[in-house]
Amino acid sequence: MPATCKSLEKRLGYTWSGRHLLTQALTHRSHGADNNERLEYLGDGILNCVVGFMLYQRFPDLPEGRLSRLRANLVNQESLHEIARDLDLGRYLRLGEGELKSGGATRPSILADALESLFGAALLDGGFATASAMIEGLFNERINAINPTVQGKDAKTRLQEWLQSRHHGLPRYTLIDTSGQAHAQTFHVECQIAALKIATRGEGCNRKTAEQMAAEAALAKLEKGPGARGKRLGSGTEGESARQTETQSS
Repeated sequence: MPATCKSLEKRLGYTWSGRHLLTQALTHRSHGADNNERLEYLGDGILNCVVGFMLYQRFPDLPEGRLSRLRANLVNQESLHEIARDLDLGRYLRLGEGELKSGGATRPSILADALESLFGAALLDGGFATASAMIEGLFNERINAINPTVQGKDAKTRLQEWLQSRHHGLPRYTLIDTSGQAHAQTFHVECQIAALKIATRGEGCNRKTAEQMAAEAALAKLEKGPGARGKRLGSGTEGESARQTETQSS
């Protein structure tokens, strides 16, 4: 196993005893038969279990349907890709020559699958508590950032819909700084709304969380402004027809 994997293990908060499991988790099927597909299956199962339990504990009053939708948003490919990107997981992957040439190390599906494979490998190597702690460390801040009073929409979506309903341009998110040790980094993001001359900042353990916090701060500013008309921004049906795709991070 390359020495560089030690920095990945440090970020994940766990060192594998069975190095072959870590190697397999980072091996794409294009590299050979001993790949991470079965580990991905295992990791997907424990990921859904742990995130589901975290949501159950965090939001004791939410019904099953809301909890299921929240979990689906947290464990989808986009979310897993963002976590894998924050871990710089692509640099540790073992890919076949074709995948290497075609940019497989940055492909969202490959990164998301590899992350789930790591959860599966952690389960086999250290048991349920180890895999659970790893998942909790990666998802805790994301779950804490959820506002259950806003019909399942995150801050970035609510901000975008509010701006689009008033024919303003989309917000721009810029990573302005990262701080802390490699295994416990803090990301600092600025949200700029040029048309309204608003700039807010947010921070979190990954870029997505920091963007959400910056968007939440922008919503708070707008809520206090004259355009809010005493209404909680994004809480009603306003902007439902707005385009749902989130602004791409710059």
